[in-house]
Amino acid sequence: MTVSERAHELAMAAAQAAADKKAQDIVLIDVGEQLAITDVFLVASAPNERQVMAIVDAIEERLLELPEKAKPLRREGERGGRWVLLDFVDMVVHVQHTEEREFYALDRLWKDCPQLPFVDRDLVDADAAGSAAE
Repeated sequence: MTVSERAHELAMAAAQAAADKKAQDIVLIDVGEQLAITDVFLVASAPNERQVMAIVDAIEERLLELPEKAKPLRREGERGGRWVLLDFVDMVVHVQHTEEREFYALDRLWKDCPQLPFVDRDLVDADAAGSAAE
């Protein structure tokens, strides 16, 4: 794995922020061996433009709350809300409308790159609560 500690921290915080806003199919792809410009792609999707924008806003807010605040160097695609890209240098976030996700298939394009494991902490907490109730 070629992911820097900073990129890993950003990716996990961004993925959890996306999960908190009900993003679908969150994938963290280690592209560091293939690209010199970034370490991680976060790819997530949502069924409508409003939710895409809510996920993007939540990711930005969460990364600003980190001890070493992170602001995107570039933000693309806001106007249409169908595919928004946030460039944090160490990590690039792609939040796509479900239809764009299926059409452009970034997951398939980068399928040879390793993925970073991510588990939504709310699902873990819900499973733990369910197990305790039994």
